[in-house]
Amino acid sequence: MLARLRDLVPEPATVGLRERVRSAAGALIGVLATGLLSLAALGDGTTLPILIAPMGASAVLLFAVPASPLAQPWSILGGNVVAALIGVTAAKALPDPFVAAAVAIGCAIALMMALRCLHPPSGAVALTAVLGGPAITELGYGFVLWPVAANSLLLLTTALLFNNLTGRSYPHARPRPPVDHRTSDPAPAARIGFTSEDLDAALRDYGQMIDVDRGDLETLLREAQRRALTRRSGPTTCADIMSRDVIAIAPEAGLVEALRLLRRHHIKVLPVTDESARVLGIVTQTDLLDKAEWGRLGPRLGLRHRLALTLSRIRAPHGAVEDIMTTHVKTARPDTSLVDLAAQMSDAGVHHLPVVGTDEKLAGIVSQTDVVAALLVDLSARPETEPA
Repeated sequence: MLARLRDLVPEPATVGLRERVRSAAGALIGVLATGLLSLAALGDGTTLPILIAPMGASAVLLFAVPASPLAQPWSILGGNVVAALIGVTAAKALPDPFVAAAVAIGCAIALMMALRCLHPPSGAVALTAVLGGPAITELGYGFVLWPVAANSLLLLTTALLFNNLTGRSYPHARPRPPVDHRTSDPAPAARIGFTSEDLDAALRDYGQMIDVDRGDLETLLREAQRRALTRRSGPTTCADIMSRDVIAIAPEAGLVEALRLLRRHHIKVLPVTDESARVLGIVTQTDLLDKAEWGRLGPRLGLRHRLALTLSRIRAPHGAVEDIMTTHVKTARPDTSLVDLAAQMSDAGVHHLPVVGTDEKLAGIVSQTDVVAALLVDLSARPETEPA
């Protein structure tokens, strides 16, 4: 009996105090701003509803769980407008208000699911359209525009501003897929453990809607998998395996100089650093092959690449490393764990990562070879009785 009663209470939320305060403050600001702006638009003497109750429920989703698929912009705008249209239509077509209310909510859910804009507070919008009283009934289809669409748009605008200004990504960005090598092989992270197809099959078998984005669910499961592997793989970090005597190059150095360094040291990548050793970019053998033309004297900038750089920079290039380097460089920290390092490199499809310290200066470089060698050492160091 006690176990059954325990099932009625959800598990405690893994949300810190800061997030709780942010959620409460966001809802307070969102509802207050929506109400004040609606009042300013209509004036004190209006007979129109200024703020409807379902906006309170929408505020819970937009500010407390903004990552939910049910809280995205299309969900609130599409869901509320669809529910209002169906609610007004049901109220006009069916004389019994309770039958009309039931039909409105049922049809609203069906249509919202079909249009991928399911939003739980929209059920209250449909109910309000039918049972909201004479003031709502007299509005007819005007209820859809005001207050439903107007309130929804104002609350959504506040959520967009508040969430992004306080460090949240809203609308919720889907996790980026790993680099596509355009082959039939799955991504490196999916070659062990579960695959995306496994997750899709499990969701189909589950057969019910869950309040989490499918991409977020996969990310969480892979993160749990990564943490389990980190726990078993030992304390090895990037600082333990990285090369510290790094051959770097200045951005103004010539392409021939870059080729000379790559050949002399038998390496495939050169971090590009400024005078204070901050990483500005990275130049690889591939950059020299793809972005330069080759002649008797070695690599040089071709006409097409020169024109493209001139148009983008509004100045002529001078055939230096900065003209072909990759500027959006992924980096690692010295304390990055071995498992995190392997996952970062495999998902991004890179073979080398510059390592930067807390001062953002170049501290070393790590290669896939370094990672593989360290993983082999970790595996060989495990007790024989420990399961693989």
